[in-house]
Amino acid sequence: MPLLELHEVSKHYQADGMPVAALQDISLNVEPGEFVALMGRSGCGKSTLLNLCGAMDFPTGGKVILDGKNTRELSDPELTRLRREKVGFIFQSFQLLNTLTAVENVELPLMLARQKDARCRALERLRWVEMEDYAKRLPHQLSGGEQQRVAIARALVHDPRLLLADEPTGNLDSATGEMVLTLLRRSVRDFGVALVMATHSAENAALANRIVSLRDGRMVSPHAREEATRFR
Repeated sequence: MPLLELHEVSKHYQADGMPVAALQDISLNVEPGEFVALMGRSGCGKSTLLNLCGAMDFPTGGKVILDGKNTRELSDPELTRLRREKVGFIFQSFQLLNTLTAVENVELPLMLARQKDARCRALERLRWVEMEDYAKRLPHQLSGGEQQRVAIARALVHDPRLLLADEPTGNLDSATGEMVLTLLRRSVRDFGVALVMATHSAENAALANRIVSLRDGRMVSPHAREEATRFR
């Protein structure tokens, strides 16, 4: 059973009283442990599609099924629980809280969910991204790459089934970006998450198991990659 199913999904917005199509007739399945790259130019609908996948927004047509649940049919408490327990988000701009240390940023999702052993689990994820020695530093004391590694630890701390990454290397130099991509690939291998990453880089997309190309809100062509490209 796919972890994520999109069935003829469309998303329309109103601009000056006129409907504008951000996405049109997108159908896509993502399996557990699969790395899918959404590729296309800025404005093609990648971020909108990620928001629909993570139940941060809802389609105006079609349906999104996440972990067996239709996101449009859930109540607000059910949506909150689904996002909190099943989905991890990684953003281009890191979105760490400046007043919290690295370990406090990572443990925050667990604290909000009132889960036990939050500090221990946060330190485990910081160790996994090789940032345990920076646990007490504030975001402004970290480089961009270090902040993104903390953000990855935060996204993984609650053991999500789906990881969504929106241009995760967009604010990083090439060497640091490669390190971040390596961590994302490892997350699929080590934790079995499904990873959906938006990118405009063909080089970054080539690391995925499958590439889905978007243009003007429509799917151009999904390219299945050989089994030999799966992570080692």
